Amino acid sequence: MPDEDFSIQASALNHWFGVGEASKQALFDIDLRIKRGSFIVMVGPSGSGKTTLLTLLGCLREIQDGSVLLLGKELRNATSAQNVRLRRRLGFIFQAHNLHESLTARQNVLMGLQVKGYLDREASDKAAAHVLTLLGLSDRLDYLPANLSGGQKQRVAIGRALVGNPDVVLADEPTAALDWETAAKVVDLLKQLGQARATTTMMVTHDNRILDRADRILTLEDGRLAGDEDRIGKGLES
Repeated sequence: MPDEDFSIQASALNHWFGVGEASKQALFDIDLRIKRGSFIVMVGPSGSGKTTLLTLLGCLREIQDGSVLLLGKELRNATSAQNVRLRRRLGFIFQAHNLHESLTARQNVLMGLQVKGYLDREASDKAAAHVLTLLGLSDRLDYLPANLSGGQKQRVAIGRALVGNPDVVLADEPTAALDWETAAKVVDLLKQLGQARATTTMMVTHDNRILDRADRILTLEDGRLAGDEDRIGKGLES
């Protein structure tokens, strides 16, 4: 049953790639309960299933076996329309910034609102400028990606994910291209959203600098949940 205190509830979640004799299991019996507003870091060696789990939780892959409740909605056997509605409540940040090269920083961020159905142009412009300013890009609003550094491009991509006030942020190595000062600002902003708006963040990272800021650290090894550490004693369940 859905529990409103939790953004994500996964039970007996398994996943395979390939079919028949070529099939290979990537995730094994994952059980998770992620509280609203928490900042979760997921670590583990390359190939351990972190990104696979993230994409399953974000409606980007079909649930093959087990159950995932995202914001109270069951993902297994969900229709395409149901998945689209849920994805509009999420923010995605990936290591590849995937910016549109013909659009300015502000216009790229505006796309994060347009896909969610926001049509008020004046309010959207203000929101885009606000989030870019929070990310230290107030003087780069009208720059094209070709005129931005790698770290600046990544901050634009982060702004695009956050501008619509998502209920859940799913982030895959979002700080890899950032210096520590900027990475810390991004993490602190995500934590502030958790406190102010109950936004839940689940971040895959190899950046050990982030660990001290996590509310909870999940460790995946060989497709299995091998560790679950509550860092702040909030009684988070798994």
